[in-house]
Amino acid sequence: MPKGFYQMPYPDNELVRNYEPNSSELDSLINKYDQMYSQEPIKVPLYIGNEEIHTDHILPMNPPHDHKHLLGHFSMGDGNHVQKAIDCALNARSAWANLPWESRATIFLKAADLLAGPYRDEMNAATMLCQSKNVFQAEIDASCELIDFLRFNVAYMQQIYAEQPESAEGILNRLEYRPLEGFVFAITPFNFTAIAANLCAAPAMMGNVVVWKPAESQMYSANVIMKLFKEAGLPDGVINMVVADGPTAGDIVFNHKDFAGLHFTGSTSVFKNLWKTIGNNIDKYRSYPRIVGETGGKDFIVAHPSADPLAVATGISRGAFEFQGQKCSAASRVYLPKSLENSVLNRVVEDVNSFKMGTSGDPSNFINAVISETAFDRIAGYIDYVKSAPEAEILVGGKYDKSKGYFISPTVVKTTDPKFKTMCEEIFGPVVTIYIYDDRDFETVLDIVDSTSEYALTGAVYSQDRYALSTAMKRLENSAGNFYINDKPTGAVVGQQPFGGARGSGTNDKAGSYLNLLRWVSPRTIKEALVPAKDYRYPFLG
Repeated sequence: MPKGFYQMPYPDNELVRNYEPNSSELDSLINKYDQMYSQEPIKVPLYIGNEEIHTDHILPMNPPHDHKHLLGHFSMGDGNHVQKAIDCALNARSAWANLPWESRATIFLKAADLLAGPYRDEMNAATMLCQSKNVFQAEIDASCELIDFLRFNVAYMQQIYAEQPESAEGILNRLEYRPLEGFVFAITPFNFTAIAANLCAAPAMMGNVVVWKPAESQMYSANVIMKLFKEAGLPDGVINMVVADGPTAGDIVFNHKDFAGLHFTGSTSVFKNLWKTIGNNIDKYRSYPRIVGETGGKDFIVAHPSADPLAVATGISRGAFEFQGQKCSAASRVYLPKSLENSVLNRVVEDVNSFKMGTSGDPSNFINAVISETAFDRIAGYIDYVKSAPEAEILVGGKYDKSKGYFISPTVVKTTDPKFKTMCEEIFGPVVTIYIYDDRDFETVLDIVDSTSEYALTGAVYSQDRYALSTAMKRLENSAGNFYINDKPTGAVVGQQPFGGARGSGTNDKAGSYLNLLRWVSPRTIKEALVPAKDYRYPFLG
Protein backbone atom coordinates (compact mmCIF):
# COMPACT_ATOMS: atom_id res chain seq x y z
CA MET A 1 0.00 0.00 0.00
CA PRO A 2 1.24 3.55 -0.67
CA LYS A 3 2.80 5.35 2.28
CA GLY A 4 2.53 8.91 1.01
CA PHE A 5 0.84 11.32 -1.37
CA TYR A 6 3.21 11.46 -4.30
CA GLN A 7 3.80 14.66 -6.23
CA MET A 8 3.70 14.15 -9.98
CA PRO A 9 5.64 16.56 -12.22
CA TYR A 10 3.53 19.45 -13.48
CA PRO A 11 3.91 19.48 -17.27
CA ASP A 12 4.75 22.05 -19.86
CA ASN A 13 3.11 21.79 -23.26
CA GLU A 14 5.07 19.61 -25.63
CA LEU A 15 7.23 21.70 -27.95
CA VAL A 16 5.90 21.60 -31.52
CA ARG A 17 8.51 20.68 -34.11
CA ASN A 18 8.58 23.01 -37.12
CA TYR A 19 9.78 20.46 -39.72
CA GLU A 20 11.58 23.11 -41.71
CA PRO A 21 12.95 22.05 -45.13
CA ASN A 22 16.17 20.01 -44.95
CA SER A 23 15.91 19.63 -41.16
CA SER A 24 16.83 16.33 -39.54
CA GLU A 25 13.40 16.06 -37.92
CA LEU A 26 11.68 16.36 -41.31
CA ASP A 27 14.04 13.84 -42.92
CA SER A 28 13.36 11.38 -40.09
CA LEU A 29 9.58 11.70 -40.39
CA ILE A 30 9.46 11.45 -44.18
CA ASN A 31 11.75 8.42 -44.09
CA LYS A 32 9.34 6.78 -41.65
CA TYR A 33 6.38 7.74 -43.85
CA ASP A 34 8.05 6.24 -46.92
CA GLN A 35 8.99 3.07 -45.05
CA MET A 36 5.44 2.57 -43.75
CA TYR A 37 3.98 3.36 -47.18
CA SER A 38 6.18 0.77 -48.90
CA GLN A 39 6.23 -2.02 -46.33
CA GLU A 40 4.27 -5.24 -46.65
CA PRO A 41 0.59 -4.63 -45.88
CA ILE A 42 -0.05 -4.93 -42.14
CA LYS A 43 -2.87 -6.69 -40.31
CA VAL A 44 -4.53 -4.77 -37.49
CA PRO A 45 -6.21 -7.02 -34.91
CA LEU A 46 -8.87 -6.49 -32.29
CA TYR A 47 -7.27 -5.97 -28.87
CA ILE A 48 -9.43 -7.79 -26.34
CA GLY A 49 -8.05 -8.75 -22.94
CA ASN A 50 -4.69 -10.40 -23.48
CA GLU A 51 -5.51 -11.41 -27.07
CA GLU A 52 -4.83 -9.86 -30.46
CA ILE A 53 -7.66 -11.30 -32.51
CA HIS A 54 -7.64 -11.54 -36.30
CA THR A 55 -11.00 -12.27 -37.88
CA ASP A 56 -12.04 -13.52 -41.30
CA HIS A 57 -13.93 -10.28 -41.91
CA ILE A 58 -11.26 -7.74 -42.92
CA LEU A 59 -11.43 -4.29 -44.48
CA PRO A 60 -8.68 -2.41 -46.32
CA MET A 61 -6.75 0.64 -45.16
CA ASN A 62 -5.93 3.05 -47.99
CA PRO A 63 -4.45 6.55 -47.95
CA PRO A 64 -7.22 9.05 -48.85
CA HIS A 65 -4.73 10.83 -51.12
CA ASP A 66 -3.81 7.59 -52.90
CA HIS A 67 -6.84 5.37 -52.44
CA LYS A 68 -5.69 2.56 -54.73
CA HIS A 69 -2.63 1.90 -52.55
CA LEU A 70 -3.06 -0.77 -49.86
CA LEU A 71 -1.50 -0.13 -46.46
CA GLY A 72 -3.05 -3.19 -44.89
CA HIS A 73 -6.27 -4.60 -43.46
CA PHE A 74 -8.03 -4.38 -40.13
CA SER A 75 -10.22 -7.01 -38.56
CA MET A 76 -13.91 -6.38 -38.06
CA GLY A 77 -15.53 -7.99 -35.06
CA ASP A 78 -19.08 -9.10 -34.42
CA GLY A 79 -21.42 -9.19 -31.45
CA ASN A 80 -19.44 -11.98 -29.80
CA HIS A 81 -16.30 -9.86 -29.86
CA VAL A 82 -18.14 -6.90 -28.33
CA GLN A 83 -19.45 -9.11 -25.55
CA LYS A 84 -16.00 -10.57 -24.99
CA ALA A 85 -14.51 -7.06 -24.77
CA ILE A 86 -17.06 -6.13 -22.10
CA ASP A 87 -16.37 -9.32 -20.16
CA CYS A 88 -12.60 -8.76 -20.29
CA ALA A 89 -13.02 -5.16 -19.18
CA LEU A 90 -15.17 -6.13 -16.21
CA ASN A 91 -12.75 -8.91 -15.25
CA ALA A 92 -9.93 -6.37 -15.19
CA ARG A 93 -11.89 -3.74 -13.28
CA SER A 94 -11.22 -4.72 -9.68
CA ALA A 95 -7.44 -4.93 -9.96
CA TRP A 96 -7.21 -1.76 -12.04
CA ALA A 97 -9.57 0.27 -9.84
CA ASN A 98 -7.66 -0.76 -6.72
CA LEU A 99 -4.24 0.01 -8.16
CA PRO A 100 -2.79 3.08 -6.41
CA TRP A 101 -3.47 6.19 -8.48
CA GLU A 102 0.20 7.02 -8.84
CA SER A 103 0.81 3.63 -10.44
CA ARG A 104 -1.90 4.29 -13.02
CA ALA A 105 -0.39 7.73 -13.59
CA THR A 106 3.06 6.29 -14.18
CA ILE A 107 1.78 4.14 -17.05
CA PHE A 108 0.39 7.13 -18.91
CA LEU A 109 3.40 9.31 -18.16
CA LYS A 110 5.55 6.56 -19.66
CA ALA A 111 3.27 6.48 -22.71
CA ALA A 112 3.77 10.24 -23.10
CA ASP A 113 7.55 9.87 -22.94
CA LEU A 114 7.51 7.01 -25.44
CA LEU A 115 5.41 9.10 -27.80
CA ALA A 116 7.70 12.10 -27.40
CA GLY A 117 10.61 9.83 -28.30
CA PRO A 118 10.64 6.54 -30.22
CA TYR A 119 6.96 6.51 -31.21
CA ARG A 120 6.74 10.07 -32.51
CA ASP A 121 7.58 9.44 -36.15
CA GLU A 122 5.46 6.30 -36.31
CA MET A 123 2.39 7.98 -34.81
CA ASN A 124 2.74 11.03 -37.04
CA ALA A 125 3.38 8.96 -40.16
CA ALA A 126 0.38 6.72 -39.48
CA THR A 127 -1.80 9.82 -39.14
CA MET A 128 -0.38 11.31 -42.33
CA LEU A 129 -0.91 8.10 -44.25
CA CYS A 130 -4.44 7.08 -43.34
CA GLN A 131 -5.95 10.42 -42.27
CA SER A 132 -4.15 12.52 -44.91
CA LYS A 133 -2.70 15.16 -42.61
CA ASN A 134 0.31 17.21 -43.59
CA VAL A 135 3.44 17.05 -41.44
CA PHE A 136 2.48 19.99 -39.24
CA GLN A 137 -1.14 18.96 -38.72
CA ALA A 138 0.01 15.46 -37.76
CA GLU A 139 2.60 16.87 -35.35
CA ILE A 140 0.22 19.16 -33.47
CA ASP A 141 -2.38 16.40 -33.22
CA ALA A 142 -0.94 12.91 -33.08
CA SER A 143 2.15 13.82 -31.07
CA CYS A 144 1.90 17.14 -29.23
CA GLU A 145 -1.77 17.15 -28.26
CA LEU A 146 -1.75 13.50 -27.26
CA ILE A 147 1.40 13.95 -25.18
CA ASP A 148 -0.25 16.95 -23.51
CA PHE A 149 -3.46 15.02 -22.82
CA LEU A 150 -1.51 12.24 -21.11
CA ARG A 151 0.71 14.50 -19.02
CA PHE A 152 -1.80 17.17 -18.08
CA ASN A 153 -4.47 14.62 -17.21
CA VAL A 154 -2.08 13.11 -14.67
CA ALA A 155 -1.70 16.56 -13.12
CA TYR A 156 -5.48 17.03 -13.10
CA MET A 157 -5.96 13.58 -11.57
CA GLN A 158 -3.64 14.54 -8.74
CA GLN A 159 -5.51 17.83 -8.30
CA ILE A 160 -8.83 16.01 -8.02
CA TYR A 161 -7.62 13.41 -5.54
CA ALA A 162 -6.04 16.15 -3.40
CA GLU A 163 -9.32 18.08 -3.15
CA GLN A 164 -10.63 17.14 0.29
CA PRO A 165 -13.35 18.53 2.60
CA GLU A 166 -12.83 20.34 5.89
CA SER A 167 -13.16 18.45 9.18
CA ALA A 168 -14.77 19.77 12.36
CA GLU A 169 -13.79 19.11 15.96
CA GLY A 170 -14.17 15.45 16.76
CA ILE A 171 -14.87 14.56 13.12
CA LEU A 172 -12.63 13.41 10.27
CA ASN A 173 -14.00 13.90 6.74
CA ARG A 174 -12.62 12.33 3.59
CA LEU A 175 -13.62 12.27 -0.04
CA GLU A 176 -12.95 9.17 -2.11
CA TYR A 177 -13.09 9.39 -5.92
CA ARG A 178 -14.23 5.98 -7.10
CA PRO A 179 -14.25 4.86 -10.73
CA LEU A 180 -17.70 4.30 -12.19
CA GLU A 181 -19.38 1.00 -11.39
CA GLY A 182 -19.15 -0.83 -14.69
CA PHE A 183 -17.40 -0.07 -17.99
CA VAL A 184 -17.08 3.00 -20.20
CA PHE A 185 -17.80 2.85 -23.93
CA ALA A 186 -15.58 5.17 -26.02
CA ILE A 187 -16.61 6.02 -29.58
CA THR A 188 -14.00 8.08 -31.37
CA PRO A 189 -13.67 10.01 -34.67
CA PHE A 190 -11.23 9.87 -37.57
CA ASN A 191 -10.06 13.46 -37.54
CA PHE A 192 -7.87 13.65 -34.42
CA THR A 193 -5.59 10.83 -33.31
CA ALA A 194 -5.19 12.60 -29.97
CA ILE A 195 -8.95 12.64 -29.37
CA ALA A 196 -9.19 8.95 -30.18
CA ALA A 197 -6.55 8.11 -27.59
CA ASN A 198 -7.80 10.55 -24.96
CA LEU A 199 -11.40 9.37 -25.07
CA CYS A 200 -10.33 5.95 -23.84
CA ALA A 201 -7.29 7.01 -21.78
CA ALA A 202 -8.98 9.70 -19.68
CA PRO A 203 -11.58 7.37 -18.08
CA ALA A 204 -8.95 4.63 -17.71
CA MET A 205 -6.63 7.00 -15.88
CA MET A 206 -9.32 7.50 -13.23
CA GLY A 207 -9.57 3.74 -12.64
CA ASN A 208 -12.25 2.83 -15.19
CA VAL A 209 -12.15 0.03 -17.74
CA VAL A 210 -12.99 0.82 -21.35
CA VAL A 211 -14.40 -0.73 -24.50
CA TRP A 212 -13.09 1.41 -27.37
CA LYS A 213 -14.67 1.58 -30.83
CA PRO A 214 -12.44 3.67 -33.12
CA ALA A 215 -13.51 5.06 -36.48
CA GLU A 216 -12.81 2.62 -39.30
CA SER A 217 -10.91 5.33 -41.21
CA GLN A 218 -8.56 5.85 -38.23
CA MET A 219 -7.54 2.24 -37.69
CA TYR A 220 -3.94 2.67 -38.85
CA SER A 221 -3.07 5.14 -36.08
CA ALA A 222 -5.44 3.39 -33.64
CA ASN A 223 -3.20 0.35 -33.91
CA VAL A 224 -0.17 2.48 -33.01
CA ILE A 225 -2.07 3.85 -29.99
CA MET A 226 -2.68 0.34 -28.67
CA LYS A 227 0.96 -0.62 -29.25
CA LEU A 228 2.01 2.51 -27.34
CA PHE A 229 -0.26 1.78 -24.38
CA LYS A 230 0.82 -1.84 -24.19
CA GLU A 231 4.52 -0.93 -24.23
CA ALA A 232 3.87 1.64 -21.50
CA GLY A 233 2.58 -1.19 -19.30
CA LEU A 234 -1.19 -0.84 -19.50
CA PRO A 235 -2.61 -4.08 -18.09
CA ASP A 236 -4.64 -6.39 -20.33
CA GLY A 237 -8.36 -5.70 -20.38
CA VAL A 238 -8.21 -2.08 -19.19
CA ILE A 239 -8.69 -0.71 -22.73
CA ASN A 240 -10.17 -3.13 -25.25
CA MET A 241 -10.22 -2.06 -28.89
CA VAL A 242 -13.01 -3.63 -30.87
CA VAL A 243 -14.35 -2.62 -34.27
CA ALA A 244 -17.83 -3.79 -35.17
CA ASP A 245 -20.95 -2.67 -36.95
CA GLY A 246 -22.39 0.28 -35.02
CA PRO A 247 -25.91 -1.02 -34.39
CA THR A 248 -24.53 -4.45 -33.44
CA ALA A 249 -22.11 -2.98 -30.92
CA GLY A 250 -24.72 -0.56 -29.60
CA ASP A 251 -27.32 -3.27 -29.08
CA ILE A 252 -24.95 -5.17 -26.80
CA VAL A 253 -23.34 -2.24 -25.00
CA PHE A 254 -26.45 -0.18 -24.31
CA ASN A 255 -28.45 -3.16 -23.07
CA HIS A 256 -25.75 -4.25 -20.59
CA LYS A 257 -26.51 -3.63 -16.92
CA ASP A 258 -22.88 -2.64 -16.27
CA PHE A 259 -22.78 0.09 -18.90
CA ALA A 260 -21.58 3.08 -16.88
CA GLY A 261 -20.62 5.81 -19.30
CA LEU A 262 -20.27 7.00 -22.89
CA HIS A 263 -17.30 9.06 -24.06
CA PHE A 264 -18.13 10.22 -27.58
CA THR A 265 -16.89 12.47 -30.35
CA GLY A 266 -18.74 12.38 -33.64
CA SER A 267 -21.87 13.61 -35.36
CA THR A 268 -24.71 15.35 -33.55
CA SER A 269 -27.36 13.07 -35.01
CA VAL A 270 -25.56 9.91 -33.87
CA PHE A 271 -25.02 11.35 -30.38
CA LYS A 272 -28.68 12.26 -30.03
CA ASN A 273 -29.73 8.75 -31.07
CA LEU A 274 -27.33 7.20 -28.56
CA TRP A 275 -28.68 9.45 -25.82
CA LYS A 276 -32.24 8.39 -26.67
CA THR A 277 -31.22 4.73 -26.59
CA ILE A 278 -29.57 5.13 -23.20
CA GLY A 279 -32.62 6.97 -21.88
CA ASN A 280 -34.97 4.26 -23.08
CA ASN A 281 -32.81 1.62 -21.39
CA ILE A 282 -32.33 3.50 -18.14
CA ASP A 283 -34.08 0.85 -16.02
CA LYS A 284 -31.55 -1.77 -17.14
CA TYR A 285 -28.48 -0.09 -15.62
CA ARG A 286 -26.92 -0.28 -12.18
CA SER A 287 -26.59 3.50 -12.14
CA TYR A 288 -27.27 6.53 -14.28
CA PRO A 289 -24.64 6.38 -17.05
CA ARG A 290 -22.39 9.38 -17.57
CA ILE A 291 -22.84 10.78 -21.07
CA VAL A 292 -20.05 12.98 -22.39
CA GLY A 293 -20.07 14.07 -26.01
CA GLU A 294 -18.47 16.57 -28.38
CA THR A 295 -20.26 16.72 -31.68
CA GLY A 296 -20.63 19.15 -34.57
CA GLY A 297 -19.89 22.78 -35.24
CA LYS A 298 -20.77 25.59 -37.62
CA ASP A 299 -18.02 27.85 -36.47
CA PHE A 300 -17.89 31.54 -37.21
CA ILE A 301 -15.57 34.44 -37.77
CA VAL A 302 -17.03 37.92 -37.28
CA ALA A 303 -14.99 40.95 -38.32
CA HIS A 304 -15.76 44.40 -36.90
CA PRO A 305 -14.98 47.39 -39.16
CA SER A 306 -11.98 48.14 -36.94
CA ALA A 307 -10.41 44.72 -37.56
CA ASP A 308 -6.99 44.27 -39.14
CA PRO A 309 -7.73 42.95 -42.67
CA LEU A 310 -4.58 40.81 -42.88
CA ALA A 311 -5.31 39.19 -39.53
CA VAL A 312 -8.87 38.40 -40.61
CA ALA A 313 -7.69 36.98 -43.94
CA THR A 314 -5.12 34.77 -42.25
CA GLY A 315 -7.72 33.61 -39.74
CA ILE A 316 -9.94 32.54 -42.64
CA SER A 317 -7.18 30.86 -44.63
CA ARG A 318 -5.88 28.87 -41.68
CA GLY A 319 -9.10 28.43 -39.75
CA ALA A 320 -11.15 27.20 -42.70
CA PHE A 321 -8.66 25.11 -44.64
CA GLU A 322 -6.13 23.45 -42.33
CA PHE A 323 -6.72 19.69 -42.51
CA GLN A 324 -9.15 20.35 -45.35
CA GLY A 325 -11.70 21.87 -42.95
CA GLN A 326 -12.23 18.50 -41.28
CA LYS A 327 -12.08 19.92 -37.78
CA CYS A 328 -15.23 20.36 -35.72
CA SER A 329 -13.76 23.79 -34.89
CA ALA A 330 -13.04 24.83 -38.50
CA ALA A 331 -14.25 28.25 -39.60
CA SER A 332 -17.08 27.71 -42.07
CA ARG A 333 -19.08 30.97 -41.97
CA VAL A 334 -17.65 34.49 -42.02
CA TYR A 335 -19.29 37.89 -41.54
CA LEU A 336 -17.33 40.77 -43.10
CA PRO A 337 -18.14 44.49 -43.02
CA LYS A 338 -18.47 46.12 -46.42
CA SER A 339 -15.49 48.39 -45.72
CA LEU A 340 -13.16 45.37 -45.39
CA GLU A 341 -14.59 43.23 -48.19
CA ASN A 342 -11.96 43.86 -50.84
CA SER A 343 -8.91 43.98 -48.57
CA VAL A 344 -9.83 40.72 -46.83
CA LEU A 345 -11.18 38.73 -49.76
CA ASN A 346 -8.40 39.70 -52.15
CA ARG A 347 -5.87 38.36 -49.64
CA VAL A 348 -7.87 35.17 -48.99
CA VAL A 349 -8.12 34.47 -52.73
CA GLU A 350 -4.38 35.12 -53.04
CA ASP A 351 -3.69 32.73 -50.15
CA VAL A 352 -5.89 29.96 -51.56
CA ASN A 353 -4.33 30.26 -54.99
CA SER A 354 -0.92 29.79 -53.37
CA PHE A 355 -1.90 26.56 -51.56
CA LYS A 356 -0.23 23.41 -52.83
CA MET A 357 -2.47 20.34 -52.77
CA GLY A 358 -1.39 16.71 -52.96
CA THR A 359 -0.08 13.75 -50.99
CA SER A 360 0.80 14.15 -47.33
CA GLY A 361 4.16 12.57 -48.09
CA ASP A 362 5.22 15.79 -49.81
CA PRO A 363 5.84 18.26 -46.95
CA SER A 364 5.41 21.25 -49.27
CA ASN A 365 1.69 20.48 -49.60
CA PHE A 366 -0.61 22.55 -47.39
CA ILE A 367 -3.80 20.79 -48.54
CA ASN A 368 -4.31 17.03 -48.72
CA ALA A 369 -7.28 14.77 -49.40
CA VAL A 370 -10.58 14.52 -47.53
CA ILE A 371 -11.03 11.32 -45.57
CA SER A 372 -13.23 9.15 -47.80
CA GLU A 373 -15.32 8.87 -50.93
CA THR A 374 -18.47 9.38 -48.85
CA ALA A 375 -17.11 12.66 -47.50
CA PHE A 376 -15.90 13.66 -50.97
CA ASP A 377 -19.34 13.12 -52.52
CA ARG A 378 -21.10 15.01 -49.72
CA ILE A 379 -18.79 18.04 -49.96
CA ALA A 380 -18.92 18.03 -53.77
CA GLY A 381 -22.70 18.10 -53.48
CA TYR A 382 -22.53 21.35 -51.51
CA ILE A 383 -20.20 22.88 -54.09
CA ASP A 384 -22.57 21.90 -56.91
CA TYR A 385 -25.46 23.45 -54.98
CA VAL A 386 -23.54 26.72 -54.70
CA LYS A 387 -22.80 26.71 -58.43
CA SER A 388 -26.54 26.55 -59.19
CA ALA A 389 -27.65 29.12 -56.59
CA PRO A 390 -28.33 32.70 -57.77
CA GLU A 391 -27.63 34.17 -54.33
CA ALA A 392 -24.09 32.80 -54.09
CA GLU A 393 -20.86 32.77 -56.10
CA ILE A 394 -17.57 30.93 -55.83
CA LEU A 395 -14.65 33.35 -55.48
CA VAL A 396 -11.96 30.69 -55.69
CA GLY A 397 -11.87 26.89 -55.78
CA GLY A 398 -14.91 24.82 -56.57
CA LYS A 399 -13.01 21.99 -58.27
CA TYR A 400 -12.80 18.38 -57.19
CA ASP A 401 -11.31 15.12 -58.46
CA LYS A 402 -11.30 11.65 -56.91
CA SER A 403 -9.51 9.72 -59.65
CA LYS A 404 -6.35 9.20 -57.55
CA GLY A 405 -7.21 10.71 -54.18
CA TYR A 406 -10.22 12.46 -52.66
CA PHE A 407 -9.06 15.96 -53.54
CA ILE A 408 -11.30 19.00 -53.21
CA SER A 409 -9.92 22.44 -53.91
CA PRO A 410 -10.33 24.88 -51.00
CA THR A 411 -13.46 26.80 -51.89
CA VAL A 412 -14.50 30.32 -50.88
CA VAL A 413 -18.16 31.19 -51.38
CA LYS A 414 -19.74 34.65 -51.13
CA THR A 415 -23.47 34.91 -50.52
CA THR A 416 -26.03 37.68 -50.25
CA ASP A 417 -28.18 35.58 -47.91
CA PRO A 418 -27.00 35.23 -44.28
CA LYS A 419 -29.16 32.11 -44.00
CA PHE A 420 -27.85 30.51 -47.18
CA LYS A 421 -27.51 26.71 -47.03
CA THR A 422 -23.72 26.73 -46.64
CA MET A 423 -23.97 29.39 -43.90
CA CYS A 424 -26.18 27.11 -41.81
CA GLU A 425 -25.30 23.46 -42.40
CA GLU A 426 -22.16 21.69 -41.24
CA ILE A 427 -20.12 20.68 -44.31
CA PHE A 428 -16.98 19.29 -42.64
CA GLY A 429 -14.78 20.04 -45.61
CA PRO A 430 -12.73 22.79 -47.28
CA VAL A 431 -15.62 25.19 -47.94
CA VAL A 432 -16.10 28.57 -46.25
CA THR A 433 -18.94 31.00 -46.95
CA ILE A 434 -18.70 34.80 -46.61
CA TYR A 435 -21.57 37.20 -45.95
CA ILE A 436 -20.97 40.94 -46.37
CA TYR A 437 -22.84 43.27 -44.01
CA ASP A 438 -23.22 47.03 -43.79
CA ASP A 439 -20.71 48.52 -41.34
CA ARG A 440 -23.54 50.04 -39.30
CA ASP A 441 -25.14 46.63 -38.69
CA PHE A 442 -22.47 45.02 -36.50
CA GLU A 443 -24.79 44.36 -33.56
CA THR A 444 -27.54 43.09 -35.84
CA VAL A 445 -25.07 40.68 -37.38
CA LEU A 446 -24.17 39.38 -33.90
CA ASP A 447 -27.81 38.40 -33.47
CA ILE A 448 -27.73 36.64 -36.85
CA VAL A 449 -24.58 34.75 -35.83
CA ASP A 450 -26.21 33.62 -32.61
CA SER A 451 -29.44 32.43 -34.24
CA THR A 452 -28.18 30.88 -37.50
CA SER A 453 -26.82 27.55 -36.28
CA GLU A 454 -27.86 24.83 -33.86
CA TYR A 455 -24.20 24.51 -32.86
CA ALA A 456 -22.12 26.39 -30.32
CA LEU A 457 -18.60 25.03 -30.50
CA THR A 458 -16.08 27.70 -31.55
CA GLY A 459 -16.14 31.23 -32.89
CA ALA A 460 -13.87 34.21 -33.40
CA VAL A 461 -14.30 37.97 -33.37
CA TYR A 462 -11.73 40.31 -34.90
CA SER A 463 -11.66 43.92 -33.76
CA GLN A 464 -9.33 46.62 -32.47
CA ASP A 465 -12.23 48.31 -30.64
CA ARG A 466 -12.55 47.12 -27.04
CA TYR A 467 -16.18 48.29 -26.83
CA ALA A 468 -17.04 46.22 -29.89
CA LEU A 469 -15.22 43.20 -28.45
CA SER A 470 -17.04 43.56 -25.13
CA THR A 471 -20.38 43.76 -26.92
CA ALA A 472 -19.61 40.71 -29.04
CA MET A 473 -18.43 38.66 -26.05
CA LYS A 474 -21.71 39.34 -24.26
CA ARG A 475 -24.06 38.92 -27.21
CA LEU A 476 -22.34 35.69 -28.28
CA GLU A 477 -21.78 34.22 -24.82
CA ASN A 478 -23.86 31.13 -25.63
CA SER A 479 -22.70 30.80 -29.23
CA ALA A 480 -19.30 29.19 -28.67
CA GLY A 481 -17.77 27.12 -25.90
CA ASN A 482 -14.34 28.21 -27.19
CA PHE A 483 -14.31 31.90 -28.05
CA TYR A 484 -11.36 33.54 -29.81
CA ILE A 485 -10.44 37.21 -30.01
CA ASN A 486 -8.30 38.25 -32.98
CA ASP A 487 -7.37 34.64 -33.69
CA LYS A 488 -8.70 31.75 -35.77
CA PRO A 489 -11.30 29.51 -34.07
CA THR A 490 -9.15 26.37 -34.19
CA GLY A 491 -6.12 25.01 -32.35
CA ALA A 492 -7.17 24.68 -28.69
CA VAL A 493 -4.18 23.69 -26.57
CA VAL A 494 -4.46 21.26 -23.64
CA GLY A 495 -4.03 23.09 -20.35
CA GLN A 496 -4.59 26.47 -22.00
CA GLN A 497 -7.96 26.36 -23.77
CA PRO A 498 -10.12 23.48 -22.43
CA PHE A 499 -12.19 22.36 -25.41
CA GLY A 500 -15.91 21.80 -25.87
CA GLY A 501 -19.16 23.48 -26.80
CA ALA A 502 -22.82 23.43 -25.90
CA ARG A 503 -26.16 23.53 -27.71
CA GLY A 504 -25.93 21.04 -30.59
CA SER A 505 -22.16 20.78 -30.18
CA GLY A 506 -22.15 18.59 -27.10
CA THR A 507 -22.12 18.46 -23.33
CA ASN A 508 -19.24 20.96 -22.94
CA ASP A 509 -17.28 18.80 -20.52
CA LYS A 510 -14.00 20.38 -21.62
CA ALA A 511 -11.40 17.89 -22.74
CA GLY A 512 -7.98 19.07 -21.68
CA SER A 513 -9.01 20.10 -18.16
CA TYR A 514 -9.91 18.56 -14.81
CA LEU A 515 -13.60 19.04 -15.67
CA ASN A 516 -13.59 16.09 -18.06
CA LEU A 517 -11.88 13.77 -15.57
CA LEU A 518 -14.49 14.58 -12.92
CA ARG A 519 -17.10 12.95 -15.14
CA TRP A 520 -15.36 9.59 -14.79
CA VAL A 521 -15.44 9.33 -11.00
CA SER A 522 -18.18 8.79 -8.46
CA PRO A 523 -17.30 10.54 -5.18
CA ARG A 524 -17.89 8.88 -1.81
CA THR A 525 -17.97 11.02 1.31
CA ILE A 526 -16.61 9.35 4.44
CA LYS A 527 -17.34 10.86 7.85
CA GLU A 528 -15.64 9.35 10.87
CA ALA A 529 -16.65 10.40 14.37
CA LEU A 530 -13.54 10.34 16.53
CA VAL A 531 -15.60 10.66 19.70
CA PRO A 532 -19.05 9.15 18.98
CA ALA A 533 -22.15 10.45 20.79
CA LYS A 534 -23.41 8.12 23.52
CA ASP A 535 -26.71 9.76 24.43
CA TYR A 536 -29.51 10.69 22.05
CA ARG A 537 -30.44 13.80 24.11
CA TYR A 538 -29.35 17.11 22.61
CA PRO A 539 -28.63 20.04 24.95
CA PHE A 540 -31.91 21.77 24.05
CA LEU A 541 -33.81 18.93 25.72
CA GLY A 542 -32.39 19.95 29.10
